[in-house]
Amino acid sequence: MKVLYPFLAVIAFILIALVGVRIPGGQNLLGIVLPYLAILAFTGGFVLKVLGWARSPVPFRIPTTCGQAVSLPWIKQNKLDCPSTFWGVTGRMLLEVLLFRSLFRNTKASIHKGPQLAYGSSKWLWLVGLTFHYSFLVIVIRHMRLFTNPMPAFLHALEFGDGILQVGAPQIYITDLLLVGALLFLFARRLVLSEVRIISLANDYFPLFLILGIGITGILMRYFIRVDVVSIKQLAVGLVTFSPVIVGDIGPLFFVHLFLVCLLLIYFPFSKLMHLGGVFLSPTRNLANNSRMKRHINPWNDPNIKPHSYAAYEDEFREFMVEAGIPVEKELAQPVAEEAAAPAAEVAPAEG
Repeated sequence: MKVLYPFLAVIAFILIALVGVRIPGGQNLLGIVLPYLAILAFTGGFVLKVLGWARSPVPFRIPTTCGQAVSLPWIKQNKLDCPSTFWGVTGRMLLEVLLFRSLFRNTKASIHKGPQLAYGSSKWLWLVGLTFHYSFLVIVIRHMRLFTNPMPAFLHALEFGDGILQVGAPQIYITDLLLVGALLFLFARRLVLSEVRIISLANDYFPLFLILGIGITGILMRYFIRVDVVSIKQLAVGLVTFSPVIVGDIGPLFFVHLFLVCLLLIYFPFSKLMHLGGVFLSPTRNLANNSRMKRHINPWNDPNIKPHSYAAYEDEFREFMVEAGIPVEKELAQPVAEEAAAPAAEVAPAEG
């Protein structure tokens, strides 16, 4: 059910778009009104989410330390895995954002006969994840040709590099194939690996099916089903200049593609896809490990509450701790009155 429901949901959205484009005013709703609503939802949700994370208190230094921290001069520090300066943190973040360094260092665990627990390399997930993200980025940048006239020179270079392995006409873009292949790999991984399948939820499969639907409809429009590209570009330019108009017979497949894109934009700020903005605000990555060089005091501490050391705590509750059998650092002092009464009790009363 965790797989079936998201799949049926995407199929239902495709059918809704196919039916909606045929009703009166449906093309204006799907091609003009919905894109503006999706952009507002994406922008507003993204900003609110990031601002909420930025306001969250992080009073202590909690960076993930994967190497030697700064210490004595003759001990070499790992400046990327355990940074103590701003530039060290910057380098670590760049490697994380651009190359997924923590995923590259990921290992997989497996149980063999014995039983024995073995750890091994897990580079395929890193490679496919990197391929998917960069393919998606290139495809998004390539779509800028629909919104620009004339098209910038760097877009010509990007399209030439993406379609350098030209097979037939129109030329096949490499990123189209890599995107679909990476999505199928990530989907199969969640089904095949039992440890991943158990922790996977419906909201893990839904974005996979949604992006896969976007990719497949885009491939169909480019290579198999003809659409009016001139009318599409006219609509795209009109959307960015706030004068949208739908002319000609664009084709229902384009509106299905656009409808799925708008759903992705609306869904994005409220899903796990928000790691796009969250990675920059992760305190385990964006903080320097300089607790040995600088004292960090929680700014939210109440000034009226004084620090309570363990020694003071034990002095206050030592009697109760002894009664409860809790070990204490200092023995419980014998009361003075009891000490004075003890020798008196040992002396027999004098007889008259």
